Amino acid sequence: MTKPAISRFPVPEIASLPDDIRTRILAVQEKSGFVPNVFLTLAHRPDEFRAFFAYHDALMDKPGPITKAEREMIVVATSNANQCQYCVIAHGAILRIRAKNPLLADQIAVNYRKADITPRQRAMLDFAMKVSAQAYEVGDADIEALTRHDFSEEDIWDIAAIAAFFGMSNRLANVTSMRPNDEFYAMGR
Repeated sequence: MTKPAISRFPVPEIASLPDDIRTRILAVQEKSGFVPNVFLTLAHRPDEFRAFFAYHDALMDKPGPITKAEREMIVVATSNANQCQYCVIAHGAILRIRAKNPLLADQIAVNYRKADITPRQRAMLDFAMKVSAQAYEVGDADIEALTRHDFSEEDIWDIAAIAAFFGMSNRLANVTSMRPNDEFYAMGR
């Protein structure tokens, strides 16, 4: 049986990539033990690869009151709503590791509204979902709801930016038919 394609678009060989992209992919491979298919799929368009990962890193690796695990919660919950298999599986694995809680990660992957999360996290995810599906309806009441949970203006921007960025990512993953790596399924369990 042949292994399914990781993308419906051409996937370049790592050796053929520009030095900066090849170096980044090999560093990820060394750290994780495999190359996540998102890197190979997006490497098809090097300039967009660079822009995508620069924005990804600015949002997801940022220190602050929203933890890295909470940032992953936003990705997993909104990716579920956008029916993005790749992002739910890949970021679900990252959430299991960052939250050190496989149960919580699986709950959020299925239905965050029934997950064992704090009221603050629920408000964060409710807002992220609204940004993801109905950003045109976001108003002052939404911002006020977050400030009641001690989210600052910068935090609110981050929540919105993560939801919006991964909305784009989810759509690209669905259009490219990006396949989750098998390795993600067992990570953090």
